[in-house]
Amino acid sequence: MTGSPLIDAADVADILSRAQYTFQALRGARLFVTGCTGFFGRWLLAALEAANLEQGAGIEVVALSRAPERFLATAPSLENARWLQFCRGDARDYVAPEGAFSHFVHGATSTVNAAGPAAAAELADVITAGTAHVLEHAMRAKPQQLLYVSSGAVYGDQPSDLARVPEHFAGQPDPSRIESTYGLGKRAAERLCLDAAEGGGPPPVLARCFAFAGPHLPLDAHFAFGNFLRDGLAGRPISVAGDGAAVRSYLYGTDLAEWLLTLLVRGEARGAYNVGSDEPVSIADLAAAVGDHFGVPVSIARAADPGAPRRRYVPNTSRAQSLGLRANVSLPEAIARSAAFHRARGL
Repeated sequence: MTGSPLIDAADVADILSRAQYTFQALRGARLFVTGCTGFFGRWLLAALEAANLEQGAGIEVVALSRAPERFLATAPSLENARWLQFCRGDARDYVAPEGAFSHFVHGATSTVNAAGPAAAAELADVITAGTAHVLEHAMRAKPQQLLYVSSGAVYGDQPSDLARVPEHFAGQPDPSRIESTYGLGKRAAERLCLDAAEGGGPPPVLARCFAFAGPHLPLDAHFAFGNFLRDGLAGRPISVAGDGAAVRSYLYGTDLAEWLLTLLVRGEARGAYNVGSDEPVSIADLAAAVGDHFGVPVSIARAADPGAPRRRYVPNTSRAQSLGLRANVSLPEAIARSAAFHRARGL
């Protein structure tokens, strides 16, 4: 295979070189996966496709999607993939496919910030009711393992003097803010997973995901990496809407796929793991790195207040590192690979 339609050949080789143990553990597995058509799901499918085509892993996947045909229009080579089937429906009310599954990965959600009370209610329902329905299915399908794709948003605002937030951090989103709907929903869904396990369901592994980089990240949403890449590809200045002082970290898609699949097969039952890079970078520095790659200037809307606390969203990844997981792709390399991916497709 010279390259998957979902990712380029170098990324395929990257995943295959580092996830051999995981693919061996999944040999002959049957997975039910929700959230397959977004950023996370595309990287998971790309990794599983590589395992099947290059290593004969014999992994079967049933993917939940509200519009399979829309996804397949962007990945036509998967249309006749014998290892992949689609279950059409919403996570909240899909008709469960027949048969047993060895593994569940529940990632269906929305990361869009709620713009008003109605949108907030819908977002909360997708997260919580969707998780409850998936867990009902899991109780009948009896998988060995269940991975719940959660979020670092469950911690609420990270204190500016806390360099990296650990899994035991006791913070939580402020329920008085509509912006907290996503994080509160994820907290509630984690609790649903743990409660279901107490009632005889599969013990979950909780993957608390932070910020990411790579192909398939939207170029026109609320992701700074994607927006800056869009500007660079268009040859225009990288535009920072705020002061650029906020601090994030970015894990590339190949690492994301390896981490999630490793947690699926090796994560501690009922354990939570931060998923992300632990290398902090300000939004201004990210913009500068993208600008350097494309040779374009950076425009920052306003100067940062040197006395103001910086907003941070950076994980402590010691627990994941104990499983041998690392952030292997540097930020400059992530920018270069992402740019090459889009250029090769005429974007």
